[in-house]
Amino acid sequence: MARRRAPAIPDELLDQLLAGGDAAAALNSGDLVNALKKALAERALSAEMDYHLSDEAEAENSRNGYGRKSVSTGTGKIEIAIPRDRAGSFDPQLIAKCQRRFPGFDDKIISMYARGMSTREIAEHLREIYGMDASAELISTITDAVLDEVTSWQQRPLDPVYPLVFFDAIRVKIRDEGVVRNKAIHIALGVMADGTKVVLGMWIEQNEGAKFWLRVMNELKNRGVEDILLAVVDGLKGFPEAITAVFPETIVQTCIVHLLRNSMDFVSYKDRKAVATALKDIYRAVDARAAEAALADFEAGPWGQKYPAIGQSWRRVWQEVIPFFGFPGDVRRIIYTTNAIEALNSKLRRAIRARGHFPSDEAAAKLLYLILNRSEKEWVMPPREWAMAKAQFAVIFGDRFVRALAA
Repeated sequence: MARRRAPAIPDELLDQLLAGGDAAAALNSGDLVNALKKALAERALSAEMDYHLSDEAEAENSRNGYGRKSVSTGTGKIEIAIPRDRAGSFDPQLIAKCQRRFPGFDDKIISMYARGMSTREIAEHLREIYGMDASAELISTITDAVLDEVTSWQQRPLDPVYPLVFFDAIRVKIRDEGVVRNKAIHIALGVMADGTKVVLGMWIEQNEGAKFWLRVMNELKNRGVEDILLAVVDGLKGFPEAITAVFPETIVQTCIVHLLRNSMDFVSYKDRKAVATALKDIYRAVDARAAEAALADFEAGPWGQKYPAIGQSWRRVWQEVIPFFGFPGDVRRIIYTTNAIEALNSKLRRAIRARGHFPSDEAAAKLLYLILNRSEKEWVMPPREWAMAKAQFAVIFGDRFVRALAA
């Protein structure tokens, strides 16, 4: 099939240019700019289709005409011809299937970077598909523009009340003073009264401790947070005390998932399934007294005797485990599964693995901010358990939860 020709530039605009008219005025015309954008987009999409059909897996595939799509630009709307293939497997990257806004060059660079591609990988991608030479240094300069956004985002005002906040951390390698060090990226994920999720902030720190956590809590308070009903943490030393020092009414709950993971660190691979089954009696207990009895039974049993460090690790944080048993099942499921933060961490880890290590704290913050920002846009529905949990929160926390609803 013959390739579609790029659309013609309006004759009156060409006449203006050829007659020696004001080129700047002509180029400022929305019609001409839109025609140029249309021509550029259709040429790039055609190149993407050529690249798609060159794949060995698409050897039997071929072009199948064009579809039409209206997209918004900074100078109006344009209608673009989108190439189609017979197999229906073409997924354009320049203008994605659900995208209705014409992207700028910088937008696409930042989008690829947010998907975990390195600056060199982006440069190779642009060269391979579009025949465009863009150095890794240029791409780095473009993505560095995000740093101002990171600062504004980290300092933005927050709501006065959050019913539930998860605090979690992932480890990354960052070059610092010529040495690659392990640092922790700490993320606070808040759940609002309607069940929607929002990332409250992120902090990079090598050495964690009570002073660091106190600084984080004071930062949240200075940004407008007045109350957190329930904080779920990963059992780090000094964390519960720092939270209650700033938010004295907050219930601090150790994350059960983290406790289980820490327990499995002591267990040989062949015993893990059996030990995990034995631990269920503890966190599925009806109340705190039954849970402590189940923990004592585990410690006295064969697995507790073989792996005494497990019982000790639960005992060390038991005061922060107890609140879990005071909640009904609907609330427990939200606290226990922590699907939201786990899914988010999975995206972050994939991007981190692709990097190996970051050249600076700023480089790490830049990428992680972009991933967090993209993830937030995907969170359109509250957890399915939230409807029941919301009613339970209203009973347990009373006026404090009512205030969250009114925020």
